[in-house]
Amino acid sequence: MPQFFMNKRLMLLLVCVIVLVAMIGFSVKSGRGASWPEKLVGDTTGFFQGVFHKPSQFIAGIYGNVQDLKNTYDENERLRKKLDGQTQYEAKLQELEDENKKLRKQLGYVNSIRDYTPILSTVIARNPSLWDSFVMIDKGKKQGVEKDMAVTNESGALIGKIESDKLNNFTSTVRLLSSTDQNNRISTKIFAKKGKEELNGIINGYDSKKKMLTMNILKSDADGDVKKGDLVETSGAGGVFPQGLTIGKVSEIEPDHYGLTKIIYVEPAAELNNLDRVIVVNRSTSTADASELTKEEGS
Repeated sequence: MPQFFMNKRLMLLLVCVIVLVAMIGFSVKSGRGASWPEKLVGDTTGFFQGVFHKPSQFIAGIYGNVQDLKNTYDENERLRKKLDGQTQYEAKLQELEDENKKLRKQLGYVNSIRDYTPILSTVIARNPSLWDSFVMIDKGKKQGVEKDMAVTNESGALIGKIESDKLNNFTSTVRLLSSTDQNNRISTKIFAKKGKEELNGIINGYDSKKKMLTMNILKSDADGDVKKGDLVETSGAGGVFPQGLTIGKVSEIEPDHYGLTKIIYVEPAAELNNLDRVIVVNRSTSTADASELTKEEGS
């Protein structure tokens, strides 16, 4: 019985081989049309190819677009990093240019005050509650700073003086012109635009509302000679501030409460709310040089 089944399978295999060979021979025969099985297979294959072709192309297009978008994003990130680095370089360059300008101004002013020894300083602290009154600088007794020394900004405009009770070895405090202290007085000279004689006056206060210094002329009958825009400088008569330091310009002229004299408002030449580098004017060296010169001449 098993032998019978084995022969039967062998017979079936031979028949299949014969049929396959016949079909191959028939299919390669030239000059014949396609058989219906071939047509069926071809049409079926073409149908399914058409069905799956468009979706596959659509999916392939989406994948390509996503890939292009990813490449564009990566490229934008690289360009953004380069741009950020460029912006940092430009900011650093601008900072260096600004610092260079400030140093040039300081150097120009230092050359213009040969009679004094300048002590270059930097503002290191400022109390918000006393913003208009004091600033702290990084120079003190060890660097030659003494009480009541005049302090200017980098352009040479007066900003205040060294506070006597807040002078340390390596730091000191500057009382600003905008301080409301009644004892913060400065002897001044006014240079009229029209070439009239110099007028002496006194800075005796600061108007916080107008953001201006208040000044009175020592010669009461000379009030009318003061005009808007006249230059105001230190006269050196008070013994505290040296002569020739710029204070500001006359901005307004008003009568006082009693109508007996006039109050002159002076707009400070220095920007008192924005101070960075300042100069302490040390004239003790010049005084010593002058005394030595007198001794030599006497000998």
